[in-house]
Amino acid sequence: MLSFSPLPRTKDSMYHALTYATILEMQAMMTFDPENILAAGNTMKEAQAVCQRFRKKSTFSNRNSTEEELHAEVCYAECLLQRAALTFLQDENMVSFIKGGIKVRNSYQTYKELHTVLQSSSYVHGDNHGHFEGGVKLGVGAFNLMISMLPTRTLRLLEFVGFSGNKEFGLLQLTEGAAGQTFRSFLCNMLLLCYHTFMSFILALYCSLATFWLVAIVRFEECCEAQQQWNQFHHMCYWELMWCFTYKRHWKMAYFYADLLSKENAWSKATYAYMKGAYLSMLTREECQPFRESEVALFRQVHGLKQKIAGKSLPTEKFAIRKARRYLTENPVTLPAAPLEMMYIWNGYTVIGKHKDLTEGMLKTLDEAQAKLESSPRTEFSIDDQCLLSLLRGLCLKHLGHQEEADTHSNFHNMTIKFDHYLVPNALLEHGLLCLEQGRKEEGIKLLETAKQSYKNYSMESRTHFRIQAALHKAKATSENGIHTMPSSP
Repeated sequence: MLSFSPLPRTKDSMYHALTYATILEMQAMMTFDPENILAAGNTMKEAQAVCQRFRKKSTFSNRNSTEEELHAEVCYAECLLQRAALTFLQDENMVSFIKGGIKVRNSYQTYKELHTVLQSSSYVHGDNHGHFEGGVKLGVGAFNLMISMLPTRTLRLLEFVGFSGNKEFGLLQLTEGAAGQTFRSFLCNMLLLCYHTFMSFILALYCSLATFWLVAIVRFEECCEAQQQWNQFHHMCYWELMWCFTYKRHWKMAYFYADLLSKENAWSKATYAYMKGAYLSMLTREECQPFRESEVALFRQVHGLKQKIAGKSLPTEKFAIRKARRYLTENPVTLPAAPLEMMYIWNGYTVIGKHKDLTEGMLKTLDEAQAKLESSPRTEFSIDDQCLLSLLRGLCLKHLGHQEEADTHSNFHNMTIKFDHYLVPNALLEHGLLCLEQGRKEEGIKLLETAKQSYKNYSMESRTHFRIQAALHKAKATSENGIHTMPSSP
């Protein structure tokens, strides 16, 4: 029997079982603790079994399905999707990935069928229709949004096996789901927040709360003081505070929060060590003494701290490991502007670009790095370092309104880069974006297509492809008069 009683009935109520399992999954996702992951997986499996008891015994169809059976289907699909996520997180072998993939596909097909049910003229609204509709909107919206944001070649592969995604439709479904007073409204809101504050931040479509510097710093500190049970929420604030102080070039404070993360958070010890070394590299030897650590020692630790999540190495860790390799020699060649480079990887120049003083300050730091590079003996890293500084200076100049000068700084496609191969496709990306801003649409699209098609197997490739995909989508969806055309169907 469908029940919404507040009593803890996880053994006989599908919604109680699913809600409890979802809370445990959220905890597992934030902690990456093996015990939490195992507990969440077992609880979600039990929740799926509870949902199974209420599902239609014969093949599912809209006709002759009771309201309870429809709710059981949407809860079952949600369990499948969440169990798949835990499978990817828990195991690293190929069998687990195949099992997880099957769960994802089954969940996707169920949501498609349930969406068809909602559109059917024969569907009769039950007493708890809102909760059923909210569940369908959550699943359909999440799948459409996530699939649509994948790089083109990945998207083509998924379309071949039956997946499809429409970003506008996905956002619409989640927005409608968030607006309702249902069990899934909170989750719809969470996904929308994740998109607008993280994914869109990476794709350069949105500036995070870190844009509002002083207010943001105070708010993040207040968040840390608000509760002490889940330290993972503190860590999210530490991460944002680290970037706030990076944008302000307060290297010591940025180091402080990177150090807190390295001591308390298990997400990526390698990344945190790299960031600590990066911040110390911006200080003098005397300024580093109170920290009792050196950039060289920290960079040499990076490789040994790497880990795998869902069977894969984190792209940010792989990037940090590659950059830190030059410190493994007896006389290492220092990185020219390590925090500023990682800031680019996390799309920080879009954030500081809204503030002239911060952009001018960053340009000054880059000019100092350029002068130091020119006065140093040439090494095997010199061309790569020069191209990096040129790319970053070009971004600052663009945001300061010096577009012609910025144009020349991203034009190093023919230079022979030895190590940092990611620089060329990203230079093409930034050059293409600049052309689009200047109204040179055909040239911009050509540069973006070149960046997408002509380069592969470089650092942070997926992230670059996400940005290229978003830029191409925006450019091609804009008509001659600049009005965006919206897809008419999901």
